[in-house]
Formats: sequence, structure tokens, C-alpha cells
Amino acid sequence: MNLSTIPSKEIMPGYHGKLVHSESMTWVFWDVDEGAEVPEHHHIHEQIMHVVEGTFEFTLDGTTKTYKPGDVVIIPSNIPHSGKALTTCKLMDIFSPARDEYR
Repeated sequence: MNLSTIPSKEIMPGYHGKLVHSESMTWVFWDVDEGAEVPEHHHIHEQIMHVVEGTFEFTLDGTTKTYKPGDVVIIPSNIPHSGKALTTCKLMDIFSPARDEYR
């Protein structure tokens, strides 16, 4: 498999992801438009977010921080979180268990 051959899906407005699934994990490579927001939500999945490029504002359990390339955030299961791309961003997310609704 090569990322260049995986079609991108717009999962929510401004969030274009290339999705890789195993039996128990989902790995998403995001291209995010400047200003695109993810409203506050939570899910059963554990999540790890990595900022590859750009500046991303992220709120985890009521605490808002600004993240830049190289930053990693661990998001526990069922903890409220939201985000906004302050610039065009490239992000990576890993989810466990797999996000079946993203297949």
C-alpha cells in the first residue's frame, strides 16, 4: 500500500483524510484547510494526534493549547475534545479500536 494510491475522503468540512485500517486500529493522514473546525465531541476510541505541518488549536477536557509540528497529543477514551486549524495543517491521527464509520 502507498499513500499516493489511497483516495482522500472529506470526513467533515475542511478535513480531508487518507485512511488506513487494520483489524484494531485506524490511522488517518489529514490535510486540513485553514479555519476548519472539529466541534467538541467524544468517542470510545483512544486517539493519538500528531501535528506534521501547520498550527492547530486543540481543546482537551476544557484546556486549550496551540500545537505546532512535532507536537503529539494523547486523547483518552470518552474525553471531550475539539480543534481548529489556525493555518493549513497536516495531521496524523491514530484510533484504537478501528473507526469502522470511517471505512
